[in-house]
Amino acid sequence: MPWRETRDPYCILISEIMLQQTQVERVKAKYAEFLAAFPTLADLAAAPLPEVLRVWQGLGYNRRALALKRCAEEIVERFAGNFPTTIEALESLPGIGPYTARAVATFAFGAVEAFIETNIRTVFIHFFFHGRDKVGDREIMPLVGATLDRADPRTWYYGLMDYGALLKQSYPNPGRRSAHHTRQSRFEGSNRQLRSRMLRAVMAHPGITAEGLAELLGAEAEAVQSNLETMKREGFLCKQGKGMGIRG
Repeated sequence: MPWRETRDPYCILISEIMLQQTQVERVKAKYAEFLAAFPTLADLAAAPLPEVLRVWQGLGYNRRALALKRCAEEIVERFAGNFPTTIEALESLPGIGPYTARAVATFAFGAVEAFIETNIRTVFIHFFFHGRDKVGDREIMPLVGATLDRADPRTWYYGLMDYGALLKQSYPNPGRRSAHHTRQSRFEGSNRQLRSRMLRAVMAHPGITAEGLAELLGAEAEAVQSNLETMKREGFLCKQGKGMGIRG
């Protein structure tokens, strides 16, 4: 995991965003490709969105690429290119929630902060909540804080994550007993798949109309139009000629 060999907050942020809902092996190759294309925060901030989305293809959940791009832009604009170091400042960035802010602060800056992700949750449910279902993070968080290695939180958390991954292979996944456990919805035939196909089609055919997209993809015109409007509001698309193109 190359992101564990650096304390560069930019690299760590990229890895944390990529690892959301994506398996480690898929992230490894894309992480290297992304950094080769955008080696610095300034490079990502200045890059055209279509190029960022092109490099991101294959990871899915394209909102993450848009959020990363917006993060880079805001750090350049609001923080003069200096990566913010506080939890409060990190959480003010687009798409950065409590976990990601604390993970970046810990792995890049050595912050001593309690946080939970799926593998950490698995370890604590396995050891402290035998026979319990619907275990909430509010019950787990004090235990995370109490056991945290304050001298070396980075290594401690990496160890917890690796142990949690091992437990999932060794036992019926304890994380399923979490109150926050949800099964990922089927991708094939879903609206997520349609959005992904639409985005690739717009990238390949700038200015394509809703009617053209529906015909190209064999999709319902109403679903295509609704998604186009949503993706325009989200910042992916903009008006281009009679149709739509990638913003930026």
